[in-house]
Parts: sequence; C-alpha cells; structure tokens
Amino acid sequence: MATNRWLRPEVYPLFATVGLAVGICGMQLVRNITTNPEVRVTKQKRAAGVLENFAEGEKYSQHSVRKFVRNKSPQIMPSINKFFSDPN
Repeated sequence: MATNRWLRPEVYPLFATVGLAVGICGMQLVRNITTNPEVRVTKQKRAAGVLENFAEGEKYSQHSVRKFVRNKSPQIMPSINKFFSDPN
C-alpha cells in the first residue's frame, strides 16, 4: 500500500530534487572535513593550537569553482538579458 502511494511518476522529481540537495550537502561536509584549515580531526593537529597558515586558507577559499566564475557575468542567462535590455 505505501509503495503505491509514494512510488508514483509524479513523485520522481521530488525524489531527484531531495537527492540532489542531500548530495550537495554531503559534498560540502566532506570538503570541509578534509580540506578546511580550521577543522582538525586528528589529536595531533588539534594540539597544534592556532596556526598562522595563510597560504592554506587562501587555497581553501579560492577553490576551482570560484576561480572559474570569477570573471563571468553574475547573470543566469546573460544573452537573453542583453537581448531584452540593450536597445539597437
């Protein structure tokens, strides 16, 4: 009975959306645990105290996605926006 209620074709986009959101959250969690310079999981790294490691922080904050979109236009569809906003 419950499978007939939840496994309808109308519910598939909801499952895909929730699955994508959970995947993005999981990816960010793993990224923070593994590469964030302020997160220390092992006891030896926690004992080091406050580190003045600016190069590692710069590497973490300026990741490849940020470098890719750095010089891009902050619009979702710039060609359509240009078509409707620029007079000829």
